[in-house]
Amino acid sequence: MRLVSFRKGGTARVGVRTDAGLVDLSAVDDSLPTDMKALLAKGKGALQRAGRAARKAPAKALVTGRISYLPPVPDPQKIICIGLNYKDHAAEAGLKVPSYPVMFVRFPTSMVAHGQPLIAPRASRHYDYEAELVAVIGRKARNVKKNEALDYVAGYSIFNEGSIRDYQMKASQWTVGKNFDATGSFGPEIVTADELPAGAKGLGIQCRVNGQVLQDSNTREMIFDVRALVYQAARAFTLLPGDIIVTGTPAGVGFVRKPPIYLRNGDVCEIEIEKIGILSNPVRKEK
Repeated sequence: MRLVSFRKGGTARVGVRTDAGLVDLSAVDDSLPTDMKALLAKGKGALQRAGRAARKAPAKALVTGRISYLPPVPDPQKIICIGLNYKDHAAEAGLKVPSYPVMFVRFPTSMVAHGQPLIAPRASRHYDYEAELVAVIGRKARNVKKNEALDYVAGYSIFNEGSIRDYQMKASQWTVGKNFDATGSFGPEIVTADELPAGAKGLGIQCRVNGQVLQDSNTREMIFDVRALVYQAARAFTLLPGDIIVTGTPAGVGFVRKPPIYLRNGDVCEIEIEKIGILSNPVRKEK
């Protein structure tokens, strides 16, 4: 099942993408929550009910006209990002392969939805792209067994973990360079875990800027896979429904290229992950 958060007529809603089109869940089952985090918190039963309702939806429940995408989870409590999680990316950055996941966080204000402009900040010309797989947490998780860690993942999506490199490198902590407003994107939808290989392993992942392929790898190349990341994160803090783990980027980022490639006003950046979809955003300079 493909879950979508969107806005239509000024109202935020949750939909299911079907072969017939996008079904507005509020039009077929008004007992279901109208925001993604609340829907995930209701558990597998609610997701199964949503799927059944979408499959049986009448034509009048299909969304017509223009919609505005929202990030699949518009307001996650936690955005947990993983650094240096592909060996080739660690090598190109001249850094050691980590023996424990490098975790840092982003704020919701740093991300936009599919189709919305990414904002190249006035403060820097070093705005870099990063193609990443997202694991979306579906159940409360704390001190889970490693062999059960994937049971806490509701589904997967795509992130462009845009980074302001000169600010990222100003200190040993990466927070500032990873949290400029509207420099990352998340979407377009969540693909439930049952439709993908376990841990979303073995999926091709690409970044394209203006059609040029700049990153081209596979999620099997992650140093710490999704199972390991959920297990390790849940040893430290409670994961809640709607929290997301942004699992790291492969080689090919812009700042190590010769000459470097950075995102500029007018660019279009696309992140594609096999079986999940394409996250596409134009780039606009900050006014």
